[in-house]
Amino acid sequence: MACPTAFSFIVLSMAIIAVLGRKGGIGKSTIIGNLAGEFAAIDRSVIVLDADPQHSLAAWASQGEGMLSRSVEKVKADSTGALEAKVRKVQKAADLVLIDTPPGIPEIAYQAALVADLVLLPCGPSPLDLFSLKDALAQALKARAERRSKKPRIRFVPSRVLMSTNLGRNLSSTLEEMGKKVLPPIGLRIVVAEAVANGLTVCEYAPNSVSHAEFEALAKAVDKIVTR
Repeated sequence: MACPTAFSFIVLSMAIIAVLGRKGGIGKSTIIGNLAGEFAAIDRSVIVLDADPQHSLAAWASQGEGMLSRSVEKVKADSTGALEAKVRKVQKAADLVLIDTPPGIPEIAYQAALVADLVLLPCGPSPLDLFSLKDALAQALKARAERRSKKPRIRFVPSRVLMSTNLGRNLSSTLEEMGKKVLPPIGLRIVVAEAVANGLTVCEYAPNSVSHAEFEALAKAVDKIVTR
């Protein structure tokens, strides 16, 4: 199913992007799956590694015959270096490798951050989301220190945002105060759940929706980072 896009992306070389979060329900899998859809729509080869033992992304992909059904691979990151070995195995076959990590297993999040060029840290508007964000940020910074590098680059993503609320409207500025750059927000919209139920990305399911425009804006921002 084709998905129109209003932007021309310029991913020039292979990049590895991981999403981390110490709390469930903040939209990690939703962000990774829909970023995959946006990049696939402009003919980038994408491999999505589902390293969460719950395998939510794989379950999503199994609901239909969209691009995720051809792109998602389960990963058993049960030992040090297992995730890195899988990334190295698949990276030559793709322009982008996207990694979804579990909320309650910091060791896997750390493995992902060690191999990633970019780490995305989603955060919802709840104070509890902000508290757990600090733990995820610590994992990403620990990996950067271990690598003695500017990588992974780290960005916050406002997620599951209701702009009709004060917490939603203020989330981006609250995240900026934590010292990392903030990417375009993703709203809490029913069309996202409908797309998942059909095994599709929002790009495929509702290409004219506000939700698609939000994920497209996020993908464009991500593209600028990984092509620097």
